[in-house]
Amino acid sequence: MSKTHVNKKIYSLAEVARHNTRSSTLVTYSGKVYDLTPFLADHPGGDDIVLEYAGKDIGAVMSDESQHVHSRAAYEMMEEFEVGELGGGEKIVSEDWVPDENFHPDETDLLSDFNMNKFIDLNKPLLMQVWNAPWTKEYYLSQVHEPRHLKESARMFGSDLLEPFTRTKFWVVPLVWWPISAFLATLSISQFTEPGITAKSLLTFPPPLTSLPTPTSGALAAFLGCFAFGVFVWTLLEYTLHRFLFHVDYYLPDAPWAITLHFLLHGVHHYLPMDRLRLVMPPLLFFVLQTPFTRLAHLLFPKAIANGIISGAFAMYVMYDLGHYALHHTKLPAYLAEMKRYHLAHHYKNFELGFGVTSKIWDYVFGTMLVTTTK
Repeated sequence: MSKTHVNKKIYSLAEVARHNTRSSTLVTYSGKVYDLTPFLADHPGGDDIVLEYAGKDIGAVMSDESQHVHSRAAYEMMEEFEVGELGGGEKIVSEDWVPDENFHPDETDLLSDFNMNKFIDLNKPLLMQVWNAPWTKEYYLSQVHEPRHLKESARMFGSDLLEPFTRTKFWVVPLVWWPISAFLATLSISQFTEPGITAKSLLTFPPPLTSLPTPTSGALAAFLGCFAFGVFVWTLLEYTLHRFLFHVDYYLPDAPWAITLHFLLHGVHHYLPMDRLRLVMPPLLFFVLQTPFTRLAHLLFPKAIANGIISGAFAMYVMYDLGHYALHHTKLPAYLAEMKRYHLAHHYKNFELGFGVTSKIWDYVFGTMLVTTTK
């Protein structure tokens, strides 16, 4: 019994090693990967010999005549069971990596990297390569978390019309979201003072600042409480989105659409962590992400409270994005330098821990603390 595989994929050595059972038997030979599962019952020497090398390289045993003599036909037959080839090379992410706030990585040799890893050609637009990729999901995850470094931002799209939407300078974030936060703060204070005020009434031009009710001390205190709660909510959202959405990783469906979405949301940041134009969220992406949460706030709370909470969350989000940029590219004072080491360790030491960016508090609470020193 034999089968021919049309869609050949790229596998990591670790991935092949896990396919070492009778129900799934992968082996490697001369850099190629073979699925011998359907061949077990037909192997002339019995399936025990094949299973002994399941998940391993069979180069030595194929040439060992004392073990089992293989004819030319046997080598030709192997082509029918070829499912892909091995990829992967130098490992950058390591538990031995020592965080340094003055870390400046060397530029990646693009030709050597592509030839060795058979992953993404950084000389070409990235997105369609990911969509059309021959990798398994596991190989994608093993490679996308191994950082590469370029002097200039890699292109996401071939189109000059679409490309600008994937690049965001850090100052765009406060330019867009701080005014929105300030507007919601003004609206919240006004609504605490006079509940009938709506957003529409504040959006007339020129703004009716002189006709706004004079805030009472109670209104200011209520707003500040909501604003502080919004800041708190953002720290929790920052952690949960980072851990359970951006790093969904192993629960990711093994499908092109899922892998491409993962790459767009966060994979590209781990793949190119020092890309200055992809360190903060494009306004359109944050608009999409914030929409269900702001709607939930308005379902749960009266307008004045909801607007105060959202104002605080938006203000803290801006601090998060600016802080994230600084953690990658700015010399920082003592406390922030420690947070920089902590965040860089998330990229270069262990990407499955250390999800806090502005604070480690939720890593402490949920047991995902990342130790940044080596023994």
